[in-house]
Amino acid sequence: MKEILELTSLQNPKVKNAVKLFDRKDRDETGLFLIEGYRELKRAADQDVAIESLFICPPLFLGENENALIEKIRKAGAEVFLCDTKVFKKLSYRDRPDGLVAIAKQMQKSLSDLSSKIKLKKNPFFLIAESIEKPGNLGTILRSCDAVGVDAVIVCDRCTDIYNPNVVRASVGTLFTVPVIEATSEETIKWLKSHGVQILSSTPSTDVEYTDADLSGPVAIAVGTEQLGLSDTWLESAGQKVRIPMMGVADSLNVATATTLLLYEVLRQRRSKG
Repeated sequence: MKEILELTSLQNPKVKNAVKLFDRKDRDETGLFLIEGYRELKRAADQDVAIESLFICPPLFLGENENALIEKIRKAGAEVFLCDTKVFKKLSYRDRPDGLVAIAKQMQKSLSDLSSKIKLKKNPFFLIAESIEKPGNLGTILRSCDAVGVDAVIVCDRCTDIYNPNVVRASVGTLFTVPVIEATSEETIKWLKSHGVQILSSTPSTDVEYTDADLSGPVAIAVGTEQLGLSDTWLESAGQKVRIPMMGVADSLNVATATTLLLYEVLRQRRSKG
């Protein structure tokens, strides 16, 4: 294993290169991204995400068995850098950092990677996220998908980079526990239909409430942008359209909230049928 090196200068190239990954352009060019936080890093390490570098600052540790995690990541081949507080806070994108930031390789997966998996599932369950704009919403959606056991999240026509630090943070590391695929809407719709997966969309322009639809079979729930909802492409491709009842003056819910309701209805129906 490589020795742990100390970093005390903000001008160190390792620090500068890490800070550049705050920007999407640099993440896209390098194929790298940042993971910050004990829970997030533990879930990444448990899923064998390729971590290249780990920056640590012991005075900021929260006492969650950090040393064991550091050794696990180090044994997997990552370089470890001991930072003073000033340097670490330059690397951190949190108000209250907990002393752990890593640089990792992006996970490249495609729809073809799911084709073999779907054959093993009687009733596959997917979430389609079309053009979600806010990183916090996408991260929260991933967290809900992990909670209900979604087989994969397919991000279509992305507006938000799935490797945005705020996606990683809002997902609390579930970005690494749920397969996440990026694809166009057209190829995703074609792929779902070729595998017999029904597309379900949520829209106010239907009389069918989401609790009245049969969601126990193969299903892909499609959710769209915060402002406009799903595009016509997805609405026209849906085998079922459902609505969430709104009893107040608001005509819609936050996309992450609406998604969670729909996901748990699928889980409820499937558990009730054994």
